[in-house]
Amino acid sequence: MANPTQLISRAHDLCEKRGVRLTSQRERVYEIIASSKRAISAYELLDMLRETEPQAKPPTIYRALDFLLSQGFVHKVESANSFIACCLPGHEQHCSQLLICDVCSAVEECHTDDLSSALQEKASNLGFSVSHHVVETHGVCHACNVAQKKMQ
Repeated sequence: MANPTQLISRAHDLCEKRGVRLTSQRERVYEIIASSKRAISAYELLDMLRETEPQAKPPTIYRALDFLLSQGFVHKVESANSFIACCLPGHEQHCSQLLICDVCSAVEECHTDDLSSALQEKASNLGFSVSHHVVETHGVCHACNVAQKKMQ
């Protein structure tokens, strides 16, 4: 997992270059996501945001998520309807490969250029223009594997 402070600093730099605003609410939502060790749902985000902003409503979260997604700062984990911080903000063309633990819900983003290239080549051969792609792989993380073996 990338350092949340570094991610937020990078987001500020990118927003300044792009001429967009990372408002305090957007930054707080991003900070919550970046600090989480697992994917986090919109309603979990709302509950956490309400600790500092009791008036926050679902549209607050969805607007912030729309912004963070459009800027490439977070990824949506489609299979879990949740969100994680992108470990490479500013690299919009990278293929996101997510390893999702079905036991503890931890999500690790990794990058394998061979997989990305193979997907891009296959799409190109089919005349398909890729705007972005996310590969989700479900299984059991190392920590949960170790814990399960100890219980046996």
